[in-house]
Amino acid sequence: MLKVLTSTCRFHTGTSSFGAHLRSGTTAETASPILRVLSSLQGTNRKRPYLYRRFFCSDSSDGSDPAETGSEAKALDGSAGEDANSKSSSAIVPTVFRTEDYLTVIALPLPHRPLFPGFYMPIYVKDPKLLAALVESRKRQAPYAGAFLLKDEAVTEGTDEKNIYDLKGKELFNRLHEVGTLAQITSIQGDQVVLIGHRRLRITEMVSEDPLMVKVDHLKEKPYDKDDDVLKATSFEVISTLRDVLKTSSLWRDHVQTYTQHIGDFNYPRLADFGAAISGANKLQCQQVLEELDVHQRLKLTLELVKKEMEISKIQESIAKAIEEKISGEQRRYLLNEQLKAIKKELGLETDDKTALSAKFRERLDPKKEKIPPHVLQVIEEELTKLQLLEASSSEFNVTRNYLDWLTALPWGEYSDENFDVIRAQKILDEDHYGLTDVKERILEFIAVGKLRGTSQGKIICLSGPPGVGKTSIGRSIARALNRKFYRFSVGGLSDVAEIKGHRRTYIGAMPGKMVQCLKSVGTANPLVLIDEIDKLGRGHAGDPASAMLELLDPEQNANFLDHYLDVPIDLSKVLFVCTANVVETIPNPLLDRMEVISIAGYITDEKMHIAKDYLEKTTREACGIKPEQVEVTDAALLALIDDYCREAGVRNLQKQIEKIYRKIALQLVRGEPHVEPMVAGVQVQHDEVKAESDRVSNETMVEGVGAESVDGSTDGKNSETATEAEIVEVDSPANQIPSINQSSTLKDTSEAEKIWEREATSTEKKVLVDASNLADFVGKPVFHAERIYDQTPVGVVMGLAWTAMGGSTLYVETSNAEQGEGKGGLNLTGQLGDVMKESAQIAYTVARTILLDRDPNNPFFTNSKLHLHVPAGATPKDGPSAGCTMITSLLSLAMNKPVRKDLAMTGEVTLTKRILPIGGVKEKTIAARRSEVKTIIFPSANRRDFDELAQNVKEGLEVHFVDDYSQIFNLAFDNSQKTE
Repeated sequence: MLKVLTSTCRFHTGTSSFGAHLRSGTTAETASPILRVLSSLQGTNRKRPYLYRRFFCSDSSDGSDPAETGSEAKALDGSAGEDANSKSSSAIVPTVFRTEDYLTVIALPLPHRPLFPGFYMPIYVKDPKLLAALVESRKRQAPYAGAFLLKDEAVTEGTDEKNIYDLKGKELFNRLHEVGTLAQITSIQGDQVVLIGHRRLRITEMVSEDPLMVKVDHLKEKPYDKDDDVLKATSFEVISTLRDVLKTSSLWRDHVQTYTQHIGDFNYPRLADFGAAISGANKLQCQQVLEELDVHQRLKLTLELVKKEMEISKIQESIAKAIEEKISGEQRRYLLNEQLKAIKKELGLETDDKTALSAKFRERLDPKKEKIPPHVLQVIEEELTKLQLLEASSSEFNVTRNYLDWLTALPWGEYSDENFDVIRAQKILDEDHYGLTDVKERILEFIAVGKLRGTSQGKIICLSGPPGVGKTSIGRSIARALNRKFYRFSVGGLSDVAEIKGHRRTYIGAMPGKMVQCLKSVGTANPLVLIDEIDKLGRGHAGDPASAMLELLDPEQNANFLDHYLDVPIDLSKVLFVCTANVVETIPNPLLDRMEVISIAGYITDEKMHIAKDYLEKTTREACGIKPEQVEVTDAALLALIDDYCREAGVRNLQKQIEKIYRKIALQLVRGEPHVEPMVAGVQVQHDEVKAESDRVSNETMVEGVGAESVDGSTDGKNSETATEAEIVEVDSPANQIPSINQSSTLKDTSEAEKIWEREATSTEKKVLVDASNLADFVGKPVFHAERIYDQTPVGVVMGLAWTAMGGSTLYVETSNAEQGEGKGGLNLTGQLGDVMKESAQIAYTVARTILLDRDPNNPFFTNSKLHLHVPAGATPKDGPSAGCTMITSLLSLAMNKPVRKDLAMTGEVTLTKRILPIGGVKEKTIAARRSEVKTIIFPSANRRDFDELAQNVKEGLEVHFVDDYSQIFNLAFDNSQKTE
């Protein structure tokens, strides 16, 4: 059977056959050039496996000569001149059948590629009737069928290889290409049928539908001249391209070797078929080659396909080479690094990573090994042992390494030497802060107790007060006075407990809490830790940080503080905690209970003046690079700045305004640097310009502003305002010798201007003067106006005192008669009052009616009057009970139609029995009264001690009355002749 198949795949062309030349012993010199070239490609890869899904005719297994053919082969290929008496005992195809005799064949659809003559192709037949017909045909010794490619333009969506054989009859017939291949059925195993291509066929008509039988015509190549030079050149180019491709693809070399062994004759048509069959072209391009009967045109089509294959092979080779170089480079580098490590380790120059890490950690431990608690030392040793057993590439290794890094970096038992010198501490506090006598005294008491005890532990200080009063800087001063390391972290808005207590080590990116980070940062176990904005702790899904702070700030618990990350107790009892808060009311009570609150109420005007002159101005001037002799800010300017721009309790806004002034001065000085010109009382006379414009000197004058700009005077005779931002005076010249030049002044002639310029040019020092008169040029229009709306308060208006987060302030309570009528009594409230303040107003209304009834029983004012009580400003929310006595006085003033005494302000909560209860914020309210030029203040008697503790400069010039019943306030407010303390 193998001999017959082999002979079936041979194609003889008489004397022109390349295979015939080779078999007849013709030398390589006389053989065809095509055969010589392709024969040179057969020397390698004879034993490589076949990886292609397209197969060739099988080799003869009986060792017979390839030239020996039987009558069966003669009948199959139709060639003449062969021996008719050759042996034919092994043939499976009868000699009575010829391929030309098969004019009606079974049509087999090919889904992917056409079948070329001389090539194997396995297909799968799912149709049982079709498969049975093929088996029957093979049994009748007529094992031939027609293989036709399916048209893909008719393929609908969802049709694939698995259901192509579901097509039947006419539908399948319309889907087939007309030109196909006569295929011999070599084997049928299950539903797999192996075909061998022989001749080209063309469908003429359909014979039957199930299975599909078609009539065919056998196609032959058009006649061609084998000696045509163009044909030869085209074939040589195909061979040359194939040779280049074969250098890069071992798979193609296997195809050439097998094809030449079984076919043996590479004539022009077979060369074209071979190139197209083994190329990676799509099925339509291959079908085009199969349908082409012109040999020259077929070679040209094949040449295009193999050229594309060559380009693809080059791209594939370059990609493979680049990847191989990359991989080999990384492998080489890795091997060299490993060899280098091994060599260094052998020579003792370097140890491996784990050994080096362990050595580093032990080196950290050695100096403080005696101070580390035993339980911590045990954990460290266990983790070091664990580190040696882990692979360096594992995630657990990195977790253990980071854990050891934190454990060994903490300052176990390392403390900085404290300084309990009270005199030195007093000096440092005075250097950093002005005023705050009560706060400084409390801090000095704290240091004195620490000196007697030998330690400053036991108390958690909480500095409370409005923004900008120096709470954070006081904490820094305490650290400097005690010679402790300073660490600050803010907990404002903190909502994650892990920021305080740390994360569990099982989490990715786990970190210790803030306190462990603090200890590692400062390097000592007794720093001063400032916890800022503790009144603004948040609460989120990750727990309640305020509750987590309890363990941290409790002196009885923080000796064994447990961080979740370290998971070993840490002694924080030596850490001095200082907290800051704006309002202590928002701090949770359990947390507030562990603190000692030191209240910083704010600064009065005198204190702000000293702070601005001695601290803020000096610091700002140095920060701006301005020399003291270049600028002078008068006390009047600072006082105006404090009263009209910076009324808050702190000095942060005051510092911003001073910085704004000095920035403008710096800009003026920098702009004036290139031309040093004399300054005369805010006017800069430019010598050259005066000389050049002497004819217009009577109409114009040069005025210097902050940016060294000249402002022209008005030419229409009207005086315009001067936009100067600083007055510039001569330091060396007396004031009476400086000519006053303003916008309306006129220089009589050029010589007079030159004399002034020459005289002033001799001055060496110029100073920018900032006074109250030109302060607005630096900081803009005043922000605040006098809080006193009335010089003499009218009927129904009383001044009260209020406390705010920004300090104290005065506010008026106004009452008006909205409607008068029999039985129309009532009270309407406005001014964004809170619930507590609304209740105070109702209490005040009731008490006022009671008092009026006692003093004037015949007065039906409250019964017949609908009153409207308002507390400006209406856009500011207000709440609290301390305005009760002020509201009562306002109601009574309107009811009796009698104004209260001048320069009176009051505060206090009132009960229904007219008792006056104590209030808070005495210092802030006293400062607010002084700011509004109030001379007489009424406080509850219970607040006498709070007032006595105030500094003398705060109490100076005030007439203060302490009352415990409203009748005393009534006498003070409405009887000017009576003086009650």
